[in-house]
Amino acid sequence: MTNPIVPRRFLPIFVALVSCFALWGLLNNMTDNLVPAFQKIFRTSQSTAGYVQVSFYGAYSVIAIFASLLIQKAGYRCGVLVGLGVYVIGALLYVPACIAQSFWLYIVGIFIVAGGCAVLETTCNPYVLALGDESTAVRRLNFAQMFNPVGSLAGILLAQQLILANLHPATADERAGMPPEALDKIVNNELFWVCVPYVGLCAIAAAIWLVFFFSKRTDVDKVSGDRMEIGSVLSILVRSPKWYLGVVAQVFYVGVQIAAWTWMNVYCQKELGVSAKDGATYYLIAIVAFIVCRWIATFAMKYVDPAGLMAVFSAAAVACSLGVMYIPTSVLFSVGGLPFSLNVICLIAMSGCMSLMFPTIYGIALGGIDSKAHKLGAAGLIMAIVGGALLTPWMASIIGDADGLWTKLVPMFSSEWDTNLKLSPMSLRASFIVPVICFAVVLAYALAFRAKKGK
Repeated sequence: MTNPIVPRRFLPIFVALVSCFALWGLLNNMTDNLVPAFQKIFRTSQSTAGYVQVSFYGAYSVIAIFASLLIQKAGYRCGVLVGLGVYVIGALLYVPACIAQSFWLYIVGIFIVAGGCAVLETTCNPYVLALGDESTAVRRLNFAQMFNPVGSLAGILLAQQLILANLHPATADERAGMPPEALDKIVNNELFWVCVPYVGLCAIAAAIWLVFFFSKRTDVDKVSGDRMEIGSVLSILVRSPKWYLGVVAQVFYVGVQIAAWTWMNVYCQKELGVSAKDGATYYLIAIVAFIVCRWIATFAMKYVDPAGLMAVFSAAAVACSLGVMYIPTSVLFSVGGLPFSLNVICLIAMSGCMSLMFPTIYGIALGGIDSKAHKLGAAGLIMAIVGGALLTPWMASIIGDADGLWTKLVPMFSSEWDTNLKLSPMSLRASFIVPVICFAVVLAYALAFRAKKGK
């Protein structure tokens, strides 16, 4: 008889945890849209607006280690309660930021919101691994993570319908020429709609908080009296290649996910000649592909080794990235007025290939090591989210360099400079060497730790 993915006694707490996965997925993708929104509202430069991402992903790199120490001392249940509480505090800070029309107060609020998400991610991932037999741990985490992109999709739609849809159409030059009273009224309305989804989600976070607060403690929630010292835990982790190489693989995976999705809209605009609004539709299609493929992969893991399956997906992702670089744009068909070419289909397919990577790397990295090391080990894997802040600028630097070294990889494409998008077809395509490298790292990790036949 096979072990269930989630034992019946853990089902209520597992369902509550799944809601947390959806919550931070929603917040991650909703926050991405604050960059163009704040650039317009506060009339900042692109680099200044980029502090939204620096603040958000920087919080992960700082807070995750403290979150691991918290759950090491107080347990998973306490970690969830603290993470949700910190999120609520950060979201409520958006209200005075709106009233004061302060960009930097928003940045502080974003850091605190992301800090709450960092505590939740550091806590919930190993919590899910602990809710059942180790043989089903990777499948269980993939199942929980299936609801993360569902939240992401909700975040994109919320941002489009509530934040971006309520931005005034006036350009920066037009705003500069407005009377202060008129501009103040416009900005107040725009910032109000920035606050609405974040503050509204406080009610959902509070409801989840109450579920955990009043839930019965399980044996997983109890804090063991024979906790290891931090030095002993570190010793276990540094002697586990699966863990420390998993952290490296996670840096490259998270980096490529954020970088590829950041520049997907621009690629579709340049190669297909669509508007930014239509470009966002390709992003939505990619998210749907991500969700569907994660469901398929989770089901397949019942019959296939997770690392072996990730190797197949990684190899396919490398092939798709090369397709984005080298396949010429030729429209094959249109759906609802949206044109599709083979290279753009490869770009969308990349998202499907990425679907199982984060939870599978995570599960492999912590699999087979002492469970007392899971909490600190989780911090390293969550801190790896800083890869988004490292690799996205690298990809941007290639895109913005008309005659850079990397453009020599695609000499067959035009070097004509687009002053609006600030790129050339050559530099844009060359930038996808970053995903090629990142997926190759994940492929190497999957091949190194796939299950050996006969074992």
